[in-house]
Amino acid sequence: MTTTTRSPAAVPASSQDSIKAVPLRHPWRNVIGVVLIILIAAVVWDAAVNRSAYDWPAVGKYVFDRRISEAAFVTLQLTVYSMVAAIILGVLLAVMRLSPNPILKSIAWVYIWIFRGTPVYVQLVFWGLLSTIYPTLDIGLPFLPPIAQLPTDQALNTFWIAVIGLALNEAAYMSEIVRAGILSVDRGQEEAATALGMGWGLTMRRIIIPQAMRIIIPPTGNEVISMLKTTSLVTAVPFTLDLYTRSRDISAETFNPIPLLIVASLWYLAVTSILMVGQYFLERRFARGIDRVDLTKDARPPKGGAPSVGSVVDAPGESGERR
Repeated sequence: MTTTTRSPAAVPASSQDSIKAVPLRHPWRNVIGVVLIILIAAVVWDAAVNRSAYDWPAVGKYVFDRRISEAAFVTLQLTVYSMVAAIILGVLLAVMRLSPNPILKSIAWVYIWIFRGTPVYVQLVFWGLLSTIYPTLDIGLPFLPPIAQLPTDQALNTFWIAVIGLALNEAAYMSEIVRAGILSVDRGQEEAATALGMGWGLTMRRIIIPQAMRIIIPPTGNEVISMLKTTSLVTAVPFTLDLYTRSRDISAETFNPIPLLIVASLWYLAVTSILMVGQYFLERRFARGIDRVDLTKDARPPKGGAPSVGSVVDAPGESGERR
């Protein structure tokens, strides 16, 4: 005896055409949108006509000034060097946090607790006073006479002290990002790799880290952008060749701070926009193969009412009749 299954999509076309969906109206949404547009236009218009306060000719004069462009390049160097060191140290701290060794886990936890719990400005001031705390850097084995001694202020200039201070602070945040990415990978992936005879290092490089990158990349991109803006605090070291401090020094000479603040902001926005584009393409690369698929798209019947290929009645392995 055979029974024929009837598809829910097998509905007369006349019944489908008789249904008319009326979209829900949102009048207040339109009102709020119009009000916001008016406010934005008012702010832009006020900034355009208020030439005495913003001094747009001075903005155009200094936006491509050599001192500003060189300071922007130094700021970019601070960002890149600090983030590279922070990522390396953050991966090490994340592995220590996940280690079964209680000593390594405790050391990593204390490090993260200290550097996340104190302001970065205070940390930079502390590193700026490093030569006062340690006048010399001793090279040798602990508890033994040093092999060599170097004056701290000669071994480390303010640029590298700023890089070290920013990197040590950022490593605490990067370690939590990396740890979250590693924990997001299913445990079965590691067990399957172990069953295939892969070692821990090979498993991390070929299995765990590539899958964790789609979780790690977005917050890391945000941290890079945040680091770019945090470099404005290196004046606490003190380091005075970054973008913000250089523009502040020029404004102190001209007694006109607002145009130089706008110039610095424009450079920060330009570099941030480039970093956001790079982050977008990195996210797309590491998100390959996990794009969401609309499973209801193929199951939706065509306009004529007949079931489409790939619907429930035409699924592979099934037919319209069952014995």
